[in-house]
Amino acid sequence: MIYLNNAATSYPKPKEVLEVQEVALSLPPESQHRSNSVAGGKDTAGLCREKLSRVLGITRPGRIFFTSGATESLNRIFRGLPKDCRTIIATQTEHNSVLRPVYNIPGFEVAVAPCDGTGRVDPSSLEEAFSKVRADKGVVVVNHCSNVTGAVQDVPALAEVAHRHGFMLLLDASQSAGCLPVETEAWGVDLLAFTGHKALFGPRGTGGWYASEGVEISPLFYGGTGSDSDKYIYGPSDTPPQETGTQNLPGIAGLLAGAEYVLSRGIAAIEEYDASLRKELKERLDAIPPVRTYGPAGGGPVLSFNIKGIAASDAGYILQNEFGITVRTGLHCSPLIHKALGSAPGGTLRAGISCQNTHEDIMALAGAVRQISEGL
Repeated sequence: MIYLNNAATSYPKPKEVLEVQEVALSLPPESQHRSNSVAGGKDTAGLCREKLSRVLGITRPGRIFFTSGATESLNRIFRGLPKDCRTIIATQTEHNSVLRPVYNIPGFEVAVAPCDGTGRVDPSSLEEAFSKVRADKGVVVVNHCSNVTGAVQDVPALAEVAHRHGFMLLLDASQSAGCLPVETEAWGVDLLAFTGHKALFGPRGTGGWYASEGVEISPLFYGGTGSDSDKYIYGPSDTPPQETGTQNLPGIAGLLAGAEYVLSRGIAAIEEYDASLRKELKERLDAIPPVRTYGPAGGGPVLSFNIKGIAASDAGYILQNEFGITVRTGLHCSPLIHKALGSAPGGTLRAGISCQNTHEDIMALAGAVRQISEGL
C-alpha cells in the first residue's frame, strides 16, 4: 500500500513511537504530579512539553496543556474565553473543528475573512472582516496551513492586524506542527491549538493547546489533579488547573517520541523534503490535461486535485482498490474553502505528504492518475 493520507493521520509511525508506547503500557503506571516521576525528576508530560515547546517556538512549556487533540483544544478555548471576547473572526480556510463550535456555541458573533483561489488570506481581507463586527475585543482564528490546498498563511501580518484592532490571535497548527516552522511567540500568537497524530507522528487521541502569559481561559472541567488535593473551592484570584483527571500518559509518551523524532530530523529538513515531493507531484499532475490541481505553487505538504469527468469519491475508490494508493476525498471537513476553489459540492482528492513518503510514491500516484484519466 502507498499511503498518502498523512494530512488526516500520519502512517507509518516511527519505530521509536511504537516502542515507547509499548514500554509505557508494560511498566507500572506513572501518575502525574506524584513521587514516582521519571528521567531525572521530570515526568513524561513535562518532558513532552519541553520538546513541544521547541517544535512550536514557545519559551514557557508550562503554558502547553494536553488534550485529546485539536478539536478538544479548540472547544476548550472557545468555551473558556472571557465574557467580553464573544466576537470571532475566522478565515474561509477553517476546519469544522473551528466552524462548528463558533457557530453552535450560543453567544458568539461570527465573521469570516475570505481567502483567494489558492487558499491564502490577505491581511486586507482580515481588515475587511473587521468592518463587519461591532466589538473591540475578540479572537481571530487562523488555520496556519490549509488542509485542502497547503496554503501557508502569513501569521505575523495577520497577528498585527488582529492586535491593532484589540483582538487576540488563535492559530490552528494542526496541519503545520512538526512539518513547518511554527514560531508562536515571535509571531505574536496568543493562543494555539495542535494535534499529535499528524506531522508530530504521535498516536491518535493526543494534542493540546497553548496560551501566552496573561491570557487566561476558564477550564472546561474540574476534578482531580494529583496535587493541591485539599483545595476544592477556587476563589476569584485563583487559577484553576487546566488538566484534570487521569492523563493519557502512554499517549503522551508516544507524542514525546514523535516530537523527538521530528527534532532529530530537523523541521527545516522535513519542510524542504516535503516541499520537493509536493512540487514533483504538482508538476506531474499539471502535465495531465484532465487534471486540475488547487493551491499555490509552494506550500505545506498537502495537494488537492480533481480529474475532469470523474467524481473525486469515485477516483479515490479506484486509486485505493485498483492501485493500492490511499488518498482522501471529499470536503476534508473544511466546507467554506471549496467555494473559493470552485470545488464544491464534491470536493477534491487530496494527497497528504509526509517525510516518510518517497519520490517513488509520488511517481506511482501520478502514474495511476494518468491511467485513470486516459480511461475516461
